Amino acid sequence: MNRIKSGLTRLGVLLTLTAALAAWVFLPWYAILALTVALALWLAFTRPGRLALAAAEIGIASLPQRWGASAVIVVGIAGVVGVLVAMLAMGEGFRSTLTSTGNEQTAIILRGGSQSETNSVITRDQVPLITGLAGIARGADGQPLVSPELSQVVNMVTKADGTDANAQMRGVGPNGWELRPQIRIVEGRKFNPGMRELVVGQGAKRQYVGLDVGKQVDLANQLWTIVGTFASGDSHDSELWADAETVGNTYRRTAYQSVTAKLAGRDGFTQLKAAMAADPRLKLDVETTRHYYSKQSENLTRFIKILGIVIGVIMGVGAVFGALNTMYAAVAGRAREIATMRAIGFRGLPVVVAVMLETMLLALLGGLIGGAIAWLVFNGYTVSTLGSNFSQVMFQFKVSPELLWNGLKWALGIGLVGGLFPALRAARLPVTEALRAA
Repeated sequence: MNRIKSGLTRLGVLLTLTAALAAWVFLPWYAILALTVALALWLAFTRPGRLALAAAEIGIASLPQRWGASAVIVVGIAGVVGVLVAMLAMGEGFRSTLTSTGNEQTAIILRGGSQSETNSVITRDQVPLITGLAGIARGADGQPLVSPELSQVVNMVTKADGTDANAQMRGVGPNGWELRPQIRIVEGRKFNPGMRELVVGQGAKRQYVGLDVGKQVDLANQLWTIVGTFASGDSHDSELWADAETVGNTYRRTAYQSVTAKLAGRDGFTQLKAAMAADPRLKLDVETTRHYYSKQSENLTRFIKILGIVIGVIMGVGAVFGALNTMYAAVAGRAREIATMRAIGFRGLPVVVAVMLETMLLALLGGLIGGAIAWLVFNGYTVSTLGSNFSQVMFQFKVSPELLWNGLKWALGIGLVGGLFPALRAARLPVTEALRAA
């Protein structure tokens, strides 16, 4: 029976610590700022606050004598923050790459109900109907600025380990370049229509074997010549571009998968959507390219975020118990010092606050170290993952100030929870018993 009670008590403590840590982590910045200001005012202008500050100074001054035990807290929290920030930076980098791909001035048209280009089909007889719709901008020659496109997954060999991987080959129309002004040729030239020529993104060139300008690759039992390299700074960097008609003929594709269009002015999207809905022959969906590519990142970003938080909670609970053990030992080792302060007039509240300030300082140091390591090691680190079209998307880890702030909140939360119970024990320590034990 006693074992059951003990187990339930420990489980209750664990759940309480986890809930307290989660509540702190999800506090908005202005709430934390308000709490910090209130604490600073209390420390500066009240007698218990000044006593707590004086007691904290004594404890902090003795930290060098306990550097081994203190390092346990710092290293543990630095590990939690480093792993958490790195995980979230991966999701943030993937999301940032895809959301920067599109814009509000262009729209992508897919078959009704399609979630991505892979499962979309737009027949060739629908393309002339689309080009005549209101809301589509026209070029200097008076022709509508649209690009019927194909998305074909092709097999490539990675430079990293020599394994096979999926790459996205995009067949674009003559207006494909004009619709994406952010894409610029950095080496070689554009492909010629009707020729088996490829222009590859610089991300794809770095990742796959044999994509240097002048080389040839075998795709669908046909030799394609690499004639140029482009840079876009978004997910197109992971693609191989070719003439849409040539790609269609090579892979025996009788239909397109998407149509990208330039919108005419501020109301272009509204006009295009209304015109498409009014034509019963066009059972198609349209959305801005920014919205489309943002949606493509949602599932993976959400998964990485949840995974990062779960791992952070697990490691955070471990770090809390490490802080608890360390601070309990510190309180036991300073029993005479704490008893002396109690004997000369220090009440329980100043002692509690002093011990917690000491723990929070160590947690702050661990959070800063963990955040710095994550930024130095992972910020800008290039990796690839499988995108919505079942092809590899190159992106960079992005350690943003927001992620560093979240990591710091985790560190301070661990310090707050980890220092609470030892602080309460220090405040309840009987003076006479502590003096005798010491």
